[in-house]
Amino acid sequence: MYLEIVSPEATLFSSEVDSVVVPGVNGEFEMLKNHAPIVSLLKEGTVRIHTHTQSHLVFDELHAEIHPHKDNDKILLLKIKSGTIEMKDNKVIILAD
Repeated sequence: MYLEIVSPEATLFSSEVDSVVVPGVNGEFEMLKNHAPIVSLLKEGTVRIHTHTQSHLVFDELHAEIHPHKDNDKILLLKIKSGTIEMKDNKVIILAD
């Protein structure tokens, strides 16, 4: 599935991923390929991005807030204060603050 994370300043992440785990207002939840369409609010917490390969671990100054997980180099972490998530047709868009 394709994941795009957008903040008011820039697009923070845009790539194919295996799954994404987000801090929903009613608890953490994970989305995999072919997940049912959903729109949900997000609360403060960490977005965990499960990537296909380590190639996503090349960062520039703009993406400095996305960090590799210390125990698994195919997981990227992004702390958010709040946001909205939408999934439809295997495309996930996170609007993050």
